[in-house]
Amino acid sequence: QVQLVESGGGLVQAGGSLRLSCAASGRTFSSYPMGWFRQAPGKEREFVAAINWSGDVTWYADSVKGRFTISRDNAKNTVYLQMNSLKPEDTAVYYCAAAGLMSRLASMYHSWGQGTQVTVSS
Repeated sequence: QVQLVESGGGLVQAGGSLRLSCAASGRTFSSYPMGWFRQAPGKEREFVAAINWSGDVTWYADSVKGRFTISRDNAKNTVYLQMNSLKPEDTAVYYCAAAGLMSRLASMYHSWGQGTQVTVSS
């Protein structure tokens, strides 16, 4: 298990950018694939992006491909989500999570942060 704390959310106009950070505690961070998910009001939590333990494999949801970039710095125990060209439909609470195996499924992630709100105005 690992403890995760997200930061970097906020209010931004459509077309703008934000970078989310997820700081992890524990010595085993570098061994975990990491993911970002989001949940909008009244909707189910959905996959956004995932990265393997070394950072050389990344997956994205079709809705964010080409606009969002996931990365990690294992020396800093941190995973990032750079979000560009933001749209109002990107408005949601964003969560980072750690998994045993890289996955698009939320059920495969065993540790979750508390979430950070991202609001994109039109």
